Amino acid sequence: MTSFLYIDEAFADLTGVPGDLTALGRRIRSLVYRGTGIPVGVGIAHTKTLSKLANHAAKIYQSRTGGVVNLCDANTRDWVLRKTDVAEVWGVGRRMKLHLEGMKILTAMDLANADPTMLRNKFSVVIEKTARELAGTPCLELDEVDPPKQEICCSRAFGKRLSDPASIKEAVATYLMRASEKLRAQKSLCKKMRISIRTGMFNPDEAEYANGALVELPYPTDDVRLMTRMAVEAVDRIYRPGFRYSKAEVLLLNLCQHGEYTDDLFAESQPEASQRLMAVLDQINGRWGRGTLRTGSVPTAPDWGMRRELMSQSYTTRLDQLWRVSAK
Repeated sequence: MTSFLYIDEAFADLTGVPGDLTALGRRIRSLVYRGTGIPVGVGIAHTKTLSKLANHAAKIYQSRTGGVVNLCDANTRDWVLRKTDVAEVWGVGRRMKLHLEGMKILTAMDLANADPTMLRNKFSVVIEKTARELAGTPCLELDEVDPPKQEICCSRAFGKRLSDPASIKEAVATYLMRASEKLRAQKSLCKKMRISIRTGMFNPDEAEYANGALVELPYPTDDVRLMTRMAVEAVDRIYRPGFRYSKAEVLLLNLCQHGEYTDDLFAESQPEASQRLMAVLDQINGRWGRGTLRTGSVPTAPDWGMRRELMSQSYTTRLDQLWRVSAK
């Protein structure tokens, strides 16, 4: 059984799991409550959208269902579809609800019975898939892959005002390191960057200044060394003495996938050695922790780092921050 975790839920593929699935759902719910004290709903169905709807019904009708709803049963599925407002269907937003209500599609059952081809032509393939899923036809993978981002941004406020260009360059190099990690994680290349710095904009006693520079890279690249060198050079072009800077931003633009761009036959391109080096860099940082290997421009513990004294504890994701309970 494979599961994929989300912020507040998990989808699991129960294909081939023997026995009563409703009983399995009750057992899962009991184990979660016993281990965490958190009551949860369990929805079971043949499609991802229906399972989401089943989970919603499990919470709404908890006293009747015990927190577990199995829509694999046709009668139960039809009852829930008839009782559910179309706005409660996963993927139907406020504006879409108004469009659907104008077509007399008021419930989840109405949407399941609607012509999917008409929905696609009038709206989009997304609402078509939603209708087909409600009707019992799987259209969504268990874990949908997000498309690569067209822009990647890393922007942070400094922990204190900075006036010297060296510290600002350190910050830009640090933010670029993080942005380049995101770039390589989605297997993209970058052709253009925008580097920006600014002062605080809400203190009437401080002079205000903001500026940015576009940086054209010589070729589509994910090499953090090249990108850092050109980003730091851009800081020299936009830095002005006499100001107290509060924030820097790195924005990666003109992103493309490997093989999606066509350059001049004799144009310079990223060396294969750079690709191999970046792969090793990510492997080491992935195994031993972010920042284990970094460019020389990135400091270990900068004094300008973002203040985090009031950051919430990571009670559910870090063992060293678990609540401590002592008996008195």
